[in-house]
Amino acid sequence: MVVCRYVARATRLRGKAATKPLSSVFCPLSSGFTLVEMIMVIVITGIIGGIVAVFLKAPVQQYVDVARRADMTDTVDTALRRITRDVRLALPNSVRVTGACDGAGTCFIESLSAPGGGRYRADAPGDELDFTVADTGFEVLGQMPAVAAGDQIVVYNLGITGADAYAGNTLATHNRRAVSAVGANSISITSANALPFDSPGHRFHVVTTPVTYVCSPVAGGTGGTLTRYWGYPIQALQSAVDTVAELDALTTPATRALLATNVSSCRFTYNAFVVAQRSGLVTMHLGITRDGETVTLYNAAHVGNQP
Repeated sequence: MVVCRYVARATRLRGKAATKPLSSVFCPLSSGFTLVEMIMVIVITGIIGGIVAVFLKAPVQQYVDVARRADMTDTVDTALRRITRDVRLALPNSVRVTGACDGAGTCFIESLSAPGGGRYRADAPGDELDFTVADTGFEVLGQMPAVAAGDQIVVYNLGITGADAYAGNTLATHNRRAVSAVGANSISITSANALPFDSPGHRFHVVTTPVTYVCSPVAGGTGGTLTRYWGYPIQALQSAVDTVAELDALTTPATRALLATNVSSCRFTYNAFVVAQRSGLVTMHLGITRDGETVTLYNAAHVGNQP
């Protein structure tokens, strides 16, 4: 508390002056703020804050934009890498594309996943794979691939009539057989007819499941999706799986996955003979749009079609 000098001197006065009420002695305030001063401080602080905000807005917006673009690029890159991985694991001559695939329409790319394979015994002694009868088993030469009951064995898939793994495994001209049992170095198959063609290299492939990628772009990105489907039965015609409704009916939520949203453009192409008769090429364009900005990436994957 500040004691003004007038009050201090009053204690030394005598007589009438000493009885003078202290409240009548002028004692000016020496601390605190007036309302005008407080308003001035608020106004000045607001002006300084506005100036600071103007200078900070651009760097903050740039950070947000860069983070969004990085996230969009990562989403597209991850999706294309996933498609490329499946394409490179595809059974030779099993990639097929349908749909508009013009960048603005829905596009489908399907393949038979064949992550394993090996060589079968083609002559005695031993359990050779006989192409003259409905053989139900054979011995595997070399390392045993990963194979389980329910997988499919495909021999010399040419992707043509009579040697098309999509066609089925019941007629004599079909080259796909279901695995019924697996031994230490042998595979048993269900076979009502002989396999049509012997592989020149005596090779076989193990097919696990078909895989389809469905790209449904929407102008502006909102609502556009890229979805992966797998685990459904092999269909002879791609038209049987060329709508989202058909794929949803063939799969479960556990066998489909959303890879990207905000898809604004996509295009898949497949050339089975881009370099040579046994070397194909899949090209992929994928773009996503967010907040008025679009990121588009291109990727190409070579496909080995040597059966």
